[in-house]
Amino acid sequence: MTTFETLRLDGVTRRFAGADALAGLDLEIRRGEFIALLGPSGCGKSTALNCLAGLLPLSDGSIWRDGTRLDTLPPERRGFGMVFQNYALFPHMSVRKNVSFGLKMRGVARAEIRRRTDEAIRLVHLEEHAAKLPGQLSGGQQQRVAIARAVVVEPSLVLMDEPLSNLDAKLRLEMRTEIRRLHQNLGLTTVYVTHDQEEALSMADRLVVLRAGRVQQIGTPEEVHNRPANRHVADFLGFRNLLPGIAGGGSVKINNWQVSGTPVGAVAEGDPVVAAIRPEDVVLGGGSGIEVTVEVVEYHGREIAAEARTVDGLPLHLRTSERLAPGDKVAVAFPPERLLVFPA
Repeated sequence: MTTFETLRLDGVTRRFAGADALAGLDLEIRRGEFIALLGPSGCGKSTALNCLAGLLPLSDGSIWRDGTRLDTLPPERRGFGMVFQNYALFPHMSVRKNVSFGLKMRGVARAEIRRRTDEAIRLVHLEEHAAKLPGQLSGGQQQRVAIARAVVVEPSLVLMDEPLSNLDAKLRLEMRTEIRRLHQNLGLTTVYVTHDQEEALSMADRLVVLRAGRVQQIGTPEEVHNRPANRHVADFLGFRNLLPGIAGGGSVKINNWQVSGTPVGAVAEGDPVVAAIRPEDVVLGGGSGIEVTVEVVEYHGREIAAEARTVDGLPLHLRTSERLAPGDKVAVAFPPERLLVFPA
C-alpha cells in the first residue's frame, strides 16, 4: 500500500469542446480525510474525480502525491481504488472472484489473496453470500461488493462516484453509516462525489462545493452549512428563501418591509442584495411579524412544509411543527443571525 501525507491538486482544469468543465481546482487532501465533492448535476464534481483517477487527462494543472507527480501516470499506477455509481461488477463472477480480481491482476500470492479477500468480505458483512453471482444480490449487497473490491487492494485513496444514488432511501442511510465505518476502521483516505447535501454533511470531514466547474467554497460541514460563502452555495445548501432587496443602515428593505440580517461579503448601503434564510429558520407567530397567506401544505411526519405568499406577492417557504392549512394567515419573522445577506 502506497501511503502519503498530502495529495495536492494544483489548478486542475479539464476542457471539453473548448469549454471548461472544471477550472483551476486547487485542493490539498490530507491522509485519512473524507472529502466530499458536492454540487448540482454538471458542476464538474465527477470530472474532478475522473481527472484524479486518471480516467480523464488534464487540460491544465497537475496532481501530486507528496513529491511525486501523478497526472502523468496511467490509472493503474496511481494506486487508487474506485467505486462506481453502477457498481461495475463482473456478472459471471462470484462475489469472491469479483473482490479478488484486482489482487490477481497485481500478481499477489495465492495465500495472501485468500486472506485479504476473506477479510474484505467480512468487513462488508457478505460472508454468507461469497459464492453468489451479482445478479443474485440486492442493490445494497452489490454496492458492498464494489466497496470490498476497492478496499481489498489497500489503496492509498478511495474514489467514490455517487455510489448510493441507485439505492432506496432506507438503504442509503444504512450504506452511509457503513461507508463511514469502513473509512474510520481502515484508516482510508476518501474522495466522495455526491449531489446530496445531507449525505455530504453527515459523512465528510470537509466539503468542496462546485458550481459550473469552479470551486465556490471549501470548509467543514458546519462551516459550509452555517456560513455559505455566497448565494449560490446558500441556495444549494437549503436556503430556499432568496429574497431580493436593497441594503441600508444595517437592515434590508424587501419590497415594503424592513428586516435585519447578517451581511456575508461586501455589502454597502444602497447595494442590491439577496437575503437568504432556510424554511426551518423562519419564525411563526407574534403580532409584529410580516403577514403571509399559506397556499400549499405538505405533511412531513413531525413537521409541516408550507409555501406561503406575502401581501405583495413574494413567495416564502416555511417548515414548522405547527398545524397549517391552505388559506391560513400567519405572521412570520426572521432572526437576524439566521438571515444572511449576500451581494446580488
